[in-house]
Amino acid sequence: MKLRKFLILVALSIGCSGIAWSKVSQVSLDELEPTREQRQATLIILRVIDKYHYKEHRLDNDMSKAILERYLESLDPNKSFFTQQDIDRFSVYEERLDDALRMARLDPAFGIFKVYLKRIDERIAFALKRLKEPFDFQISEDYRFDRSEAAWAGNQAELDDLWRRRIKNDTLSLRFSGKQEKEIRTTLEKRYEGIRRRTHQLVSNDVYQTFINAYTQSLEPHTSYMSPRVSENFDISMRLSLEGIGAVLRNVNEYTEVMRTVAGGPAAMSGQIKSGDRIVGVGQGLTGEVVDVVGMRLQDVVDMIRGPKGTVIKLRLLPENSGSEGPTKDIKLVRNKINLEDQAAKKSVIEGLDGMGPVRIGVIDLPAFYRDFRGQSKGDKDFRSTTRDVRKLLEELIAEGVDGVIIDLRQNGGGSLIEATELTGLFIPSGPVVQVRDATGDIEVELDPDPEVVYSGPLAVLVDRNSASASEIFAGAIQDYRRGVIIGEPTFGKGTVQTLVDLGRFVQGGNDGLGRLRLTMAQFFRVNGGSTQFKGVVPDIEFPSATGAAEHGERGLDNALPWARIAATNYNPEGSYAIGKYRDRHLERIEHDPGFKYLAEQEKMILEIREKDSVSLLETSRKKEWDGQEARRKEQKNNFRSAQGLPPLSENDEDKDKDKSEDGESDDENVSGIMLNEVARILADYIEGDRRSVMVQ
Repeated sequence: MKLRKFLILVALSIGCSGIAWSKVSQVSLDELEPTREQRQATLIILRVIDKYHYKEHRLDNDMSKAILERYLESLDPNKSFFTQQDIDRFSVYEERLDDALRMARLDPAFGIFKVYLKRIDERIAFALKRLKEPFDFQISEDYRFDRSEAAWAGNQAELDDLWRRRIKNDTLSLRFSGKQEKEIRTTLEKRYEGIRRRTHQLVSNDVYQTFINAYTQSLEPHTSYMSPRVSENFDISMRLSLEGIGAVLRNVNEYTEVMRTVAGGPAAMSGQIKSGDRIVGVGQGLTGEVVDVVGMRLQDVVDMIRGPKGTVIKLRLLPENSGSEGPTKDIKLVRNKINLEDQAAKKSVIEGLDGMGPVRIGVIDLPAFYRDFRGQSKGDKDFRSTTRDVRKLLEELIAEGVDGVIIDLRQNGGGSLIEATELTGLFIPSGPVVQVRDATGDIEVELDPDPEVVYSGPLAVLVDRNSASASEIFAGAIQDYRRGVIIGEPTFGKGTVQTLVDLGRFVQGGNDGLGRLRLTMAQFFRVNGGSTQFKGVVPDIEFPSATGAAEHGERGLDNALPWARIAATNYNPEGSYAIGKYRDRHLERIEHDPGFKYLAEQEKMILEIREKDSVSLLETSRKKEWDGQEARRKEQKNNFRSAQGLPPLSENDEDKDKDKSEDGESDDENVSGIMLNEVARILADYIEGDRRSVMVQ
């Protein structure tokens, strides 16, 4: 099967983030039984995975243990409902789930889920009762909020104590956020009741989807099953009949965290939402109440965020560099579809920076690898594409007399493979760009289709931890051909290829009630033979912020496919940049640079927050820690603002007029420019060095 017949790139991961589970009234236990369609789907899924999945695997006792563990983690990721006694009961399935799957027997999964429902009821009943009793915040004790690596509670008494501390922590966090006691109780009652209500609304297909995905994701993270209802929602999101804010979300320790924003979407265009921010409240319209979503299932939060184009949504955000009780901020966005024009490449010119001399550097900001396939299929000769737009911008920059060019791929999550291949061709004469190996071991090489080189001058590619998929193909090819210098952070590491399989097509006459399988079928490899999977593209010059990318992307996913290597294909690299010399100059320059100092301090602070798994429940200690963190955060920002010629932040941190410099740029825009300006200086060093070399000769 040829690659272009089944290739579906990163856009699928964006679509899947918008999936909502079924929402119905409370479901009785008698209704939670496996169906004929689910058993039929199971047999087809096993057959398709066995024949077409990229990863070699065996459905045996070891896999059975992994499936059980992942299923329990899917139901109770923070180990807050089951006890070790429950886990011991479930251990009878450790070596049976492989046989059960082969026979399409789903009763074990449904039996475990019914126990889970009972435990939910018990815990919420305990929480609501305990919430009515006072807490003593003068006792020195801790609450472990991240229990993913903790042992299961040994018995109900241990679980009671765990929940007592959880309720106490929730209460203390809301006190620090400024809520009064009555409001705190109301908020937490709704939060806990919501957990029970939403869990009892799950139907048979929801249970089946959770269980079968425990199997698929025991293979690797990107293979997953979509029930018929979820498939329908996926189609809606792909047609953009319902719009949202344009953000990829995930659940971390009961918070809905922004993984990244999508170029051209309301979130990205607002500049108010960043990767790592947590959504703690969602409100509808200009006057709607902001509903607390802490502890809410990711699918339900996404369902609240999506809605008709043109409608207003309010989000309450907890910034990445704030602890759980840190200050939140409310923002308003207007839902909209992601327009091609908003994703389009744009150009600018950097000149006149300190130490840069007379050098002028052109910048092409590329948020996505887009291609108007519909326009192309209709025969539109002027259909829009990344390569066509960048070609035009390069020609304009050359006409403007720039000395070098930067391609900015920060936050670029990928897109069209064709565009990644053709864009590379603008900078190299000809040759292979990427290799793709499928499950059978067959390798297809994607070639630069055009021998013309549009731009042959000095080139730098700026990447960050969210540069993924097609971005990594382009950056990897530029690096392998030694055509330009790669600068920034190690990229995301998304080097696998997925396709959607309609399970109903395997049944005579078809059946829309079986759902779909998102299947990993192939892997990308660079022309030098190394994969972009897991490791991503490692820059020639890494910025100090790269330390935070170590556990980001594929490197932070459980069970991700490892890095691999195949034979290099036949390609002809150009001469290389003398990287060491320019790296040394870069390090000397940023050692005392206030911008990079600010970035390093922010990164350190974020890592410290992320590494913590517990907090003090002693109010004086907690407040001291919180005050110290806030003072440190504000001091760092004010030092940076001072270096930018901006006044210090006002006492309440809300004086937006002071967040603008004389040229109208915000703090966040200035921070974004730190990296870009330094890349321009690095490229200017090379250009000046090259000029001096020519003069000496």
